[in-house]
Amino acid sequence: MLGTLLTFFAVGLITLVVVGIVLSVVGIVLSVVGSAFSLVFGLAGFLLFKVAPILLVGWVVLKLLDRRRGRGELTASDRDWLESGP
Repeated sequence: MLGTLLTFFAVGLITLVVVGIVLSVVGIVLSVVGSAFSLVFGLAGFLLFKVAPILLVGWVVLKLLDRRRGRGELTASDRDWLESGP
């Protein structure tokens, strides 16, 4: 169930990023075609206020899940891989 929720979160995140970039670029092209400063400020604002908070929330969730799992523990597949050797 947690995997499904994280998958939905990832799909929503990717959708928001793609739609935001497309709308940002279309808005910049339609409003000011020749201004490089508009493009830079629009993209910087998008990254700062749309992408960065979502990445921060994802990072916090992964850190909490990692802390809950325990750092020093190896999974069975990791242990088998380490013991198989060359």
